[in-house]
This record gives sequence, structure tokens and C-alpha cells, in this order.
Amino acid sequence: MNDQELFYLLALQSVEGVGDIIAKKLLTQLGNAEAVFKAKPTQLASIDGVGNILLKNFKDLSVFTKAENELQFITSNLISVTSFQDLDYPERLKHCFDSPLLLFSSGNINLKNRKTISIVGTRQITSYGLEFCRKFIEEIAPLNPVIVSGFAYGVDIVAHQLAMENHLQTIGVVAHGLNQIYPKAHKKHVARMEENGGFMTEFWSSSNPDKENFVRRNRIVAGITEATIVIESAERGGSLITANMANDYNRDVFAVPGRVTDKYSQGCNTLIKTQKANVLTSAADLIYMLNWDLDKTVKSVQKQLFVTLDEDEQKIYDFLLKTGKEILDIIALECDFPIYKISGILLNMELKGVIRPLPGKLFEAI
Repeated sequence: MNDQELFYLLALQSVEGVGDIIAKKLLTQLGNAEAVFKAKPTQLASIDGVGNILLKNFKDLSVFTKAENELQFITSNLISVTSFQDLDYPERLKHCFDSPLLLFSSGNINLKNRKTISIVGTRQITSYGLEFCRKFIEEIAPLNPVIVSGFAYGVDIVAHQLAMENHLQTIGVVAHGLNQIYPKAHKKHVARMEENGGFMTEFWSSSNPDKENFVRRNRIVAGITEATIVIESAERGGSLITANMANDYNRDVFAVPGRVTDKYSQGCNTLIKTQKANVLTSAADLIYMLNWDLDKTVKSVQKQLFVTLDEDEQKIYDFLLKTGKEILDIIALECDFPIYKISGILLNMELKGVIRPLPGKLFEAI
């Protein structure tokens, strides 16, 4: 988009009473933001949601001054901007009815044809949550997913850091403009994140990290990804809001179970109990539920001359050698393993290069 198009889009956002939903209705009906400002009042009034008060607000010329100031900030700071009409607007987010009109980003973000998941949770992460997050990201790293979170204390920053340690792209969705970093203690991570990933927001440079902005931020975290994972959460918290939004967007939600006596497992256990989230005990659970194909990963791992298999892996390998190929449920039944356990075993065997997945959740020995 050129500067003129962006200028009018920013002006449209500045009109009091024009939110994302109405703005998108106006653009869909009239083609572009400049045409909205040049439209006759009768044209605007014919669009659902536009009433007399909003028509009056379109006469406020100060919106153009505000747009010019923000455009100068965007240009001077090399901020990338995409609108919901652009081809490079995140595809999954575009399908959310309340998705942002504009997204501002910094760094080197690439969401095209990528497996993308969000990881959220409490700001008071425990050693249990830390260890699970570490193991989970290490296990899923061969699939090269994009890790999205909110750059906050606790689970968020841990997920970002572990993604970087495993050389994965990671994106921090923030609840303020890109002229600042919140919390300030995380400023030390900015440069490294922007090398492979970066930051994304819907907020202007004039926006501060106000409380209400975090709920709006959460809908981007939920909508932009294929699945949302809740590592730890108390009975109430922002991560549960994100999980509910993900459910509303028909995204997969996963939660890590914990002891019923643990404060920061109560939220996750409730999500599972109320069937608002799938149980997540390892990366294999997510890979199985999302039907991610590990075939390309396995092809890149040459089978070693001497592969060490433990007793469980050897039992499954011998079974597949005998049957040729079989679906996961039958493997679990015939080898006497519960589904949650066999998913992890099969993942390890794939990464060792001794079996490979086939369409239809079939597996065969190599």
C-alpha cells in the first residue's frame, strides 16, 4: 500500500465511532478509505451501522492531522503496515469478524505457509510450567513452527526465549504502540527477536499499555494462529480469555493438565474438564490433533546403521514390520498402549528415522 492509501486508512481509524467492524463494512462497500471520505452522506448512511452521529463525526477535519502525525512515525521508524484488504494480511486473522483493520509490525515476520501456534499462560510461571514449555518447544522444533505470544512476564517471555534458543521464528503481539516496550525489563530481548520474527500490534504510537488493550491484544494472539496452548493458568486470567477467543474463532485449544491442588493448574484443568481444550502432555498430542505431517522432517533424517530403540519402541517397530502399515488407533490397541502415550513414542520413532507417517494417520516401518 502506498502512503496516500495508508494516510486515508489512518484517518478513517481516527474518526470517532469507527471501529474495525464498521471500517471494514465501509471499505468493502466503497472500495478504499479515500472513497469513504469523498462519499456523499446518503451513501454512508445506507451502510449498516452508520447513523447520524457517525455522519457528523466524519466532518471532523482533525482526523487528517492525526493521520499525518502517525504516518510520519511509521515512515521514520520503518514500521511495516498491512490492512485487512492486503494479500499479505495474516490469512487466519482475516477470517475473524473483529480482526484489526490495520496491523503494524517490526522485525522480520513471515507467516506465509507456516505452522503457527500461540503459547500463553500465567505471569507467575512455576518450575513445572517452565520445564514443560522447554520440553514441548524442543520436541516441536523440527517442524519449524512460528511461536506467538504476548511478550509479558511468565509463560509469554519464556516461550519467546525458548523459541529463539531453538532457532524458531517468534512474534510478540503487544498491547501498545511500537514506540515503546512493555514491560521495560524485556527490552533486552527486542533485537534478537527482530532478527527472526518481531513484534506486531494494532495500536498507534500514541497508545499506552492500558488494561483494556490487553484484551484486544489477546484476540490477535488467538486469531492469528492455528492453535492456542495454555501452559499454566489460575482459575481466572488473561490466558483463559485468549483460550475462549480461540474457541470462538474455531481454533484448536490445548491445555497442560496439573494437580488439582496447584493454583496455576486450576485454569487449565477447568478448560479440559469443560471440554474447551484438548489435553496436552507432549508435542505429539498437538501434532496428532492438528494432523501435521512429519514426512518432510523424517526424510531429512537419514536412518542410522545402528538405531537404539527402547522396549516400547521395539514392540511397535516389530508390529509395523509384520503388518506393513497401520493406523494409530490400531497400533495402540494391538500393542497395548494408551493413545496419549503412543503418540509420543511414534513421534520419537519418526525423528529417529525408523518409521514414517502416511496420509490418513497411517504409519509404516522404514
